Amino acid sequence: MNQPAVLTGNFVDEFERVAKNLPGGGEFAGRRAAIERFRALGLPTLRQEAWKYTNVTPLARRAFRAATREDAATAAATLAARLPEYAQGIRLVFENGQWREDLSHRGDLPAGVSLRVLFDVLRDAPSEAARMAAGEANPFQALNDAFYTDGVLVTLAPGAQVEPPIHLVFLASGGTEALAIHPRVLIRAGSGARARIVETYHGTNETATLTNAVTEISAGEGAHIEHYLVQDESAGAFHVGHLYIEQARASSVTSHAIALGGLLARRDIEVRLAAEQAGVILNGLYLTAGRQHVDHHTRIDHLAPRTASDEFYRGVLNGSSRAVFNGRVLVHPKAFKTDARQSNHNLLLSGDAEVDTKPELEIYADDVKCSHGATVGQLDADALFYLRSRGLDETAARGLLTYAFAADVIGRIGIESLRRELIRRVVGRLPGGELVRGML
Repeated sequence: MNQPAVLTGNFVDEFERVAKNLPGGGEFAGRRAAIERFRALGLPTLRQEAWKYTNVTPLARRAFRAATREDAATAAATLAARLPEYAQGIRLVFENGQWREDLSHRGDLPAGVSLRVLFDVLRDAPSEAARMAAGEANPFQALNDAFYTDGVLVTLAPGAQVEPPIHLVFLASGGTEALAIHPRVLIRAGSGARARIVETYHGTNETATLTNAVTEISAGEGAHIEHYLVQDESAGAFHVGHLYIEQARASSVTSHAIALGGLLARRDIEVRLAAEQAGVILNGLYLTAGRQHVDHHTRIDHLAPRTASDEFYRGVLNGSSRAVFNGRVLVHPKAFKTDARQSNHNLLLSGDAEVDTKPELEIYADDVKCSHGATVGQLDADALFYLRSRGLDETAARGLLTYAFAADVIGRIGIESLRRELIRRVVGRLPGGELVRGML
């Protein structure tokens, strides 16, 4: 039987076109091996279990040009006006994947805290820019390995602590062509280190761009990392992201994933709790409308005894949009006294909206405490009736109930300025948003 053709879009041809201009050339840091890996894998199809609800054919049909340093040329004043208001203080800004020094501000970093731009790391110490995780079967990670030219390396020495949030802002300004942007963020926290890091992906116009981002967090013994990821790209954008977390003994990582923008957005999160007493919290909120498609896939591996995980995802869907949530928890042999909780709740505001949710538990150890749950529903009719009986019209009542549903995640945001901005953005998308804003 003939095998179906591997779908690769124009990425292989584009690599050959730009390879000699990538840092170190096409053979550098495994780039050639990565593009050959992508050529063999091809883009995922609906026949693959992990992608059966997410069709990337529209992405494959576009001819994306790899963004270069010449694509980071927007006037500083114009670009500064599009920066998120909460991204103050310590800030590194990237336009179309390239560092904008004129918009960045490192400030006085505490001792033991280092922020390095990957373009410089690739020039001076390329091995430090390499990913920890193999990701051999992930075609988008292979593309990131082949094309990445910039990003951030955050290094926290043992015991280092930074109080103000570190903001990493990625702006896709697009242009007349569809650009492919491949940023990379590496966060390496030594034992006892503490930091809060905010990644923001924002589109400045409606041009179709592809952002293919890879983020990795390594948390040493007793380290405490709060990580926030806000995806708010333009309505025509494609966004694919991968977050990998590796945790040592007694480390704590909390990661919040907020998805607001993009035509097609997908985030894969992998967590390895590799030593005793390591704990992770994953919170997520996605708001969709029109024909948006947002997909979250999580996998948490409990590899050691006495580890804990807590996942809390909520989605609000309107229009003809679609969302996917697949949460997988694996409790490995000898990982006794694991405590794993997972929940995914979805609110449908339209009869045409659709969600596919699939929580999974695989348990291969005794003496564990694991639970999962998922719901899909509409606004409670009794609650609507109660609010209307108190004088609210139907639109305002619906908006207030929807906000209350989303607020269960927003309330977990530990950075006040970011929380206020998310409230503003969420309320602005609700029916009767102005009335709801006046009640808060």
